[in-house]
Amino acid sequence: MNTPETRVATSVLVIGTGGAGLRAAIELAERGVDVLAIGKRPKTDAHTTLAAGGINAALATMDPEDTWQQHAADTIQESYLLADPETVRVVTEGAAEGIADLARYGMPFHREPDGRISQRYFGAHTYRRTAYAGDYTGLEIQRTLVARAKQLEVPILDSVYITRLLVRDNAVFGAYGFDVGDGTRYVIHADAVILAAGGHTRIWRRTSSRRDENNGDSFRLAVDAGCRIRDAELVQFHPSGLIAPENAAGTLVSEAARGEGGVLRNQLGERFMARYDADRMELSTRDRVALAAYTEIKEGRGTPDGGVWLDVSHLPHDTIMQKLPRVYQTLMELQMLDITKAPIEVAPTAHYSMGGVWVRPEDHGTDVDGLYAIGEASSGLHGANRLGGNSLIELLVFGRITGRAAAEYSTNLEAQHRSAEALAAARAEVDVLLAADGPENVRAMQRAVRDIMTEHAGVVRDEGGLGKGLARLDELETRLADIGVHPDIAGFQDLAHAFDLKAALLSARATIETALERRETRGCHNRSDYPDLDPSLRVNLVWSGPGSVAREAIPPIPAEIQALMREVSAEGKLVE
Repeated sequence: MNTPETRVATSVLVIGTGGAGLRAAIELAERGVDVLAIGKRPKTDAHTTLAAGGINAALATMDPEDTWQQHAADTIQESYLLADPETVRVVTEGAAEGIADLARYGMPFHREPDGRISQRYFGAHTYRRTAYAGDYTGLEIQRTLVARAKQLEVPILDSVYITRLLVRDNAVFGAYGFDVGDGTRYVIHADAVILAAGGHTRIWRRTSSRRDENNGDSFRLAVDAGCRIRDAELVQFHPSGLIAPENAAGTLVSEAARGEGGVLRNQLGERFMARYDADRMELSTRDRVALAAYTEIKEGRGTPDGGVWLDVSHLPHDTIMQKLPRVYQTLMELQMLDITKAPIEVAPTAHYSMGGVWVRPEDHGTDVDGLYAIGEASSGLHGANRLGGNSLIELLVFGRITGRAAAEYSTNLEAQHRSAEALAAARAEVDVLLAADGPENVRAMQRAVRDIMTEHAGVVRDEGGLGKGLARLDELETRLADIGVHPDIAGFQDLAHAFDLKAALLSARATIETALERRETRGCHNRSDYPDLDPSLRVNLVWSGPGSVAREAIPPIPAEIQALMREVSAEGKLVE
């Protein structure tokens, strides 16, 4: 098939135009390195824009006692000891520089009267180290990075779906994809590739991700290229996602709603957190609140639509309008609900992939030469529970470091060996899907994946349920051969959904197989058949394909960090 293709060459290709991808592209451009950034949705509306609360760095502007070492200790403690200590060191020690970069680019941080960047408490942090811009920090970070990229004239294609990484002899040499609008094929040759295409939380029925993001693209692209996935089972469920309307199910109600005094009640009117964490109540950690809400619903004390009530209506009207403006606006837009007068029906929602592509801690290089992974696509920092505010700083620190590493790799590359066979395989993969005219509906199969993950690999798991989930995945994978793909005058979204489905199936299998292997309860991972933490499972689980799960030892925690580790009180602090 002689399909027209646009051929592009660049030194470094960045896949993903959220905060991580843009920060890496900026680093490359500032170093004078030829770079191209590609995304499948508008760069101004990347997933980063949804992050509300803040970004962490031990600036010590509010609490002079704070240090990066204490930030590291809090991060490892909250990870249930599964975070990689060196990754944590790199992020926490480099965090202040990350904030300085944003300030240099013009980020409008909230500041104290004397000009210092304001910092507030978040749950499980020893000190005030979360910088912010109202309750829309992620949106401002994305705007700031987009503006800086524009200043540097970074070329950005934000309507191209990458279908395959091009690899020869375990070295990446580019990527293949298509324009989601008109179907134009792209062959992109690059010395190095930075994968920043997000996580896999869209494969649950209720999720804080939008419909066309976080289907596990990073997992599929990386595994097909020869990489491994670490900690796929460690998925953070946010306690308060909306139940209705269905097309917005999972949309977050910011944890600031609980931080400002919101209370959780079941259908009987009981403030049920007293049963699960009487000391911290609604200010308990995210994993505990999500488990509590799940348990209330599962045991029949949930609301009619399968949730619990989050009530802020007792708070002063001014408090709600000044401290929770986004929550108020969201509920008015989606449900015509006035939260100053009525409670919100919420349930746990899949929120963040704490695992991801296996990477080296020093530069986020993968198993494939010249291929790097950053942001939610990568792994190593969060372990079994993410410290609130850490994901945004991770983007900036490793965006900078990986941009530098990719620049050096490109500069030192003596020759780039390409493969006609790899390109032909990528081309054929798209051709086969475009020719598919079977009876199976792609969108219905995507929904089936989400049903499987919600019913068998949600907040609480057990061996029987996970086994049933695998069996149902086997059946779906068989049906994949009979899908129909039908682009139309509106664009090639149907083809994009078909690739999303392939990514979802791979990500679901990785998640369920590693969840079966982790026979314990630790952080976000709750096994009802193994309710206790097992010290022998203080390991990372690394998935390299169907049926292949290996245990990876975690390096020792440095003594200076270990000495600072302790449980941190949540009194007076916003939750994660």
